[in-house]
Amino acid sequence: MSALLALRGVTRRYGGLVAVDRLDLAIEPGTRHAVIGPNGAGKSTVLGLLAGTVAPSAGRITLDRRDITRAGPARRSRLGIARTFQQPAVLGSLSALDNVALAAWRHTELRGLWRPRRYRELGRRCHDLLDRVGLAQSADHPAGRLSHGRQRLVEIAAALAARPRVLLLDEPAAGLTEEDTDRLVTALRLVPAEVAVLLVEHDLAFVNALADRVTVLHEGRSIADGTPEQISADPAVREAYLDIRSG
Repeated sequence: MSALLALRGVTRRYGGLVAVDRLDLAIEPGTRHAVIGPNGAGKSTVLGLLAGTVAPSAGRITLDRRDITRAGPARRSRLGIARTFQQPAVLGSLSALDNVALAAWRHTELRGLWRPRRYRELGRRCHDLLDRVGLAQSADHPAGRLSHGRQRLVEIAAALAARPRVLLLDEPAAGLTEEDTDRLVTALRLVPAEVAVLLVEHDLAFVNALADRVTVLHEGRSIADGTPEQISADPAVREAYLDIRSG
């Protein structure tokens, strides 16, 4: 199967520091792909490279074989790449529903002036997305008054409202309670099968609950790639990452 979104020999330098070093990474259609590694491994840089907020120093980035190396985040969003952030990026004064509707507006046939009829039509679809992540009862609540975990779910619904082909998640389980983490796992399992998901994460239990493929970074390079079971059994991974996490 050919990659939907891929890094090909990508390097990112910050002065004399090489954050990502000649990395090849392929995200296949519909896969649930995790990128893990110790602090400083280059995970956040990889996410920025894929989202368009970080420009590569060398190499190519492709979406469905189309070169998007120089495309910015807005262009990539229109092409079908959505992302979330380590801290939920919600507009606190708007309702949960309005946050999702605002994200959806650019990606709907209803674009144009913000008219009540158009908003009602869009609102029905956005309410369904909130229901999918378990937040239908919070649709009219100000997003800023929701718990951290519920704000994360609003952000997931907003990302899905953009009708993405690829969903990038930046440490989605960070700061969540066990109950919120369970809600998030349930919500992400309901992401449409045709949407590829790439998550950068430290929580290995969360990764194992969702991912069917895992890439391990160490000092900006991929040292292993495989199923969660293969990664857990890899001696090089245990030395570079898993033993550090358990120590």
